[in-house]
Parts: sequence; C-alpha cells; structure tokens
Amino acid sequence: MKPVRLPASATRTLPRWAIFALGMLYILPGLIGREPWKNDDAASFGIMWTMAHGGWQDWLLPNIAGLPQPEEGPLAFWFGALGIKLFGWLIGDVGGARVATIAVFLLGVLSLWFATFNLGRRPEAQPLRLAFGGQPEPDDFGRTLADAAVLIYLGSLGLLVHSHETTSEPLMTALLGLALYRSVRYMELPSLRNAALIGLALGLMTLARGWVMPAFVLVALYACTRFLAFPAGRSLRDLLCTAAIAAAIALLWLLPANMAQPYGQSPLPAWQAWNLAQLSPTAESLRTFFRVGVWFFWPAWPFALWAVWAWRRQSNLLHIVVPTTFVTVATVLVLLHPNPEQGQLLMLLPPLAIMAAFGLLTMKRGAINAIDWFSVMVLTFLAAFLWLMWYAQLSGWPAKLAHNVLKLIPGYEPELNLPGLLLALCATAGWFLLVHWRISRRPTVLWRAVVLSSGGLILIWILLMTLFLPHVNYSKSYATVARQAAAVLPGDTDCVESNMGAPQRASFAYYARFPFVGVQGGQCKLLLLQLSIKGKAQPPSPGPQWQLLWEGRRASDRVERFRLYRRQP
Repeated sequence: MKPVRLPASATRTLPRWAIFALGMLYILPGLIGREPWKNDDAASFGIMWTMAHGGWQDWLLPNIAGLPQPEEGPLAFWFGALGIKLFGWLIGDVGGARVATIAVFLLGVLSLWFATFNLGRRPEAQPLRLAFGGQPEPDDFGRTLADAAVLIYLGSLGLLVHSHETTSEPLMTALLGLALYRSVRYMELPSLRNAALIGLALGLMTLARGWVMPAFVLVALYACTRFLAFPAGRSLRDLLCTAAIAAAIALLWLLPANMAQPYGQSPLPAWQAWNLAQLSPTAESLRTFFRVGVWFFWPAWPFALWAVWAWRRQSNLLHIVVPTTFVTVATVLVLLHPNPEQGQLLMLLPPLAIMAAFGLLTMKRGAINAIDWFSVMVLTFLAAFLWLMWYAQLSGWPAKLAHNVLKLIPGYEPELNLPGLLLALCATAGWFLLVHWRISRRPTVLWRAVVLSSGGLILIWILLMTLFLPHVNYSKSYATVARQAAAVLPGDTDCVESNMGAPQRASFAYYARFPFVGVQGGQCKLLLLQLSIKGKAQPPSPGPQWQLLWEGRRASDRVERFRLYRRQP
C-alpha cells in the first residue's frame, strides 16, 4: 500500500519565475561586491587568476603565483579562469571567476530538480487514487516534489556559504547531482547511452576533486542495480562502460600533464597521494559527522529520516533505493576521511534533499505547522537582531551591543551604505509578505512546509551580504594589508621569495601584484614572511643579510604578521 493520499490541489507547483527569482536571490548576494575571503576562497581564486594570466603550464599544473596546488584537480579552476578571460575585462577578475560559480549553482539546482521530477512521476511513487477522483497527475506530482526538493536544498544551512565560494566543492556537489540525475534515467531505461552519460559526470568529478568519490558512486550504482534486481551481466557491462568513459575524461588532463612535465614536474604524484589520504578513517571522522551534520544538513535530515520510516515497507522502490544508496555511500566516504571538512559533507545534500521531499508526503499537518511557526519565529528574530546590530554600530545605541559589534572588527569605521540598505529593506519587506501569504492563505500545497525555511534563510543571507558586507570584507579579506605592502615595494623588484600560505599568497599576488618566485624557485632580493606572534614575543629574524622594509597585519587579526625584507649587498 502507498503511504499517502493527496488531492490535486496539494500539487500546485511554484511558478517558474518564482523558482528562478528565488535562485537568483540566493546566489547573487555574496558574489557581488565581496572580496575573496581568507582560506579556501582566496586560494582557489588565486589558482584561477594565475591560470588566466599565465601560460599553458599553469593550466596543467594548478599553482598560486608559483606555489603548486595540484592535489584536488584542475576543473573548477579551469572554469574560473575561463570566466576571467571572457568577462574579467567587464566585471573584473573576481567577478569573472564568479560567473563560473553561478553556472555551477544552476547546474546543481537543475540536476536536483530533474532527478526528483523523474522519480516523482513514476507509477510506484504516485499517491493512492481517491474514491471520487481528483488525485494529481503524475507529471504534476513530480513537479511538486521537485520544487520541494529544491526548496529544501536551498534551505540547507550547510550549502549557504560554500555555494558562494570559488572552490572545487560546489562543483563536485553539482556534478554529483548530475550523476544522480543520470543514474535515475539509467534505472528507468538501462542503456549504454545513459551509462556513458553517467561516465561523463564521473569523469568531470574526477577532474574536479579526485577519483575517490566517483569510485564510490560506481559502487552505489552497482548496489542500486542489485536492489532493483537488474540482470547482473548487463549491469556489469554498462558499469564498465561508465568507468571507461570516466577514465578517458580524467586522462585528458593526467596524460598531458604527466608527459609535458609543466615547470619540470608532474602533478600526478601529489594528486594521487591526496586521493589516497582520504581513505584513512579515525575516531574524529565520526565525531565531526554528528557534531557538524546536525546543523549542516538542517532542515533536510529530519524529513529524510521520516521518509525512511514512512516508506520502510516499500524500500525496494526506485525513488527510495537511489537516494538512500547515494546517501549511504557518501556517508561512508565521509567516515573514511581522517579529518573531514564541511566540503566533504556537501556530497550528502542532493540525495538528502530528494529523500526529504518524499518525506514531506506523509508529514502530519500539525508537524508542518510546527515547522512553519518555528521558522517564522527563529528567522524573524535573527533578522530583527541583525537590523538592531546594524543600527547599533552606526548610532552607538544600545551602547553595549555597539561595543560588542565593533570589538569584533577593531579599527573599522562604520558608514552608511545606501544601496545595500535599500536592498535589505526590500528583502525584509518580501519576507513579511511571504509570511502573510502563508498565514492568511493557509495553502495546502506540498512545499508549504519548507518555503518559509528557505525564504527566511535567504533573507538572513541578504542582510549579511548588504548591511554587513563591508564589515565582513574588512575582517576576512587581505586586500587592505596587501595594498599597504604594495606601497613600499621597490620599483626594480623582479621576484619575491616567501613562506606564505596559499590564501595569503593569492591575495598579495592579486591585490599587490607581488612578483613571487616561480615554481622552479630562485634567489630574490626581497623576502616576504608570514609570521605568527602570540603575546609580546618577537619573531625571529631571517638573518643579518636581510633589512626590514615593512611590517603589517590585518586589523582584525592580532596573531598573524607580515614582514617584507630586502637582501643587503
């Protein structure tokens, strides 16, 4: 027996313009006007910028102004560098790189929508027929589930920041969504063509972030065919085709890079070592998964768990087998990682969103209303608190709150950003209109339980990226300190040696145009050191032959220091 009955009125889909507008409101704030933030965001942009302004060797060996970074793979950086070349002249190099970020986001959302739509319109997924008719049509039911899955995906806390970064993790997540969609199509119509298209997605995943996740996806595919009782011989033949296509695509980079030896070295050993290092489980893996996952996967995981329970007697159905298998395999991969970061957890979001959408079908009205009221109260309170913080740091009232806000960003002088203020006011007004619609109309549509969660999260993000964007740029960007160093850089500088990390090197190369020494090394007249100073301790001197030219730091960081030295004759 199917676990649900639904009238056709519960499957009214969101207007296409509303889905598109929601997606743009989600992705554009945080891309426009934001500087590359420290750590992975700045480091990844540095690789893209080096490729765009470098030669063929930089495209084969990812590096940041001479600092090799071959571990993950080049695909995300190729896309970003291509965006810089095509659009950098118009919107700047940072904006050009983020054109690829928008494309990656759209790929992930569309893949998730079509995967859920194809699962939702299948006969075994349909609700029970009503005694006097009025049940939804299969395509309408599939579209409604797909809309719900997208809203859950956009409402997931873990996706918010990562989807706006120029790193390889968002691309890997989008490609996993593509592989998930093509896997659904293969399960519906097993053929070499569908198997080859899965191989295309897996090959691109290999170029984006290594072979480990694609290998586990192959395991998930084989497990799905076993659960669904596909003929073993045909399944193995198709999976071999998938693996061959994926390997061929990966070799498009690995073979030229290994044969050409860019800058006298091959990226293959470091790339392979990085991949193998992901398969060393520790106790920290399990702790991280549960400690971070509780909020990272919210609100998808409660709905997904409910789906497993509600459909437990139909566990051999395609719309349960495929997302559940993908979630299981991605979870195993996270637990095998010695020190999983949040980027690894992103892999679970697309299949979790699909499971959560099917979990919505059997949620009781009382549970849905409770989720709505929780979203309204919590998100409205957070929005009001952000407005109060913004007013306090401008006006000085309440005094204690103003002091606490400005203490987080010492040296920052608040100023009124009128365009950002107008956008924040429009977003807040839109939130209240959405809440009024939900309370006054009391819609019966399936996605009503998650529209407030998604809309409220988008409101919070817009407020952060409009009212507080200057604050965050000041706190998390190296632009100011890099430009200070550029002001004292001698005009005859030909190269600079440095011990800087990847994000710092990227920022100084882009903002200050520091000519760092290349991949093959060399001796330079200038030395830029990144130091860590705690308390009143003095950093060690690099030697008597070096003369200090400049010392600086980010105003919000009291530990990290930068020192520029010149070699004495």
